Amino acid sequence: MDVHYIYILTNKNHTALYVGRTKHLKERLVQHKNNSLKTFTGRYNVDKLIYFETTKYVNNSIKRERQIKKWNREWKENLINDMNPGWNDLADLL
Repeated sequence: MDVHYIYILTNKNHTALYVGRTKHLKERLVQHKNNSLKTFTGRYNVDKLIYFETTKYVNNSIKRERQIKKWNREWKENLINDMNPGWNDLADLL
């Protein structure tokens, strides 16, 4: 069974949020950690996994990513706080 991830990353000071989706979350996190300074995640050192959810269907992951990206910061923070109130790095859970 395929699993698709929708995820939110932040930086050390929690000043930037990045919403993404992937089928291979562990590998994608490695890419974010090794990112160049030319991208958003590289420029702002965004590599701390603070939220993720899964779905079986790629269309659902695309739809959900687009939905969350449109949200204001407060809504995103509420979503994160429901799952991870300490904003801990969840990468070790994978």
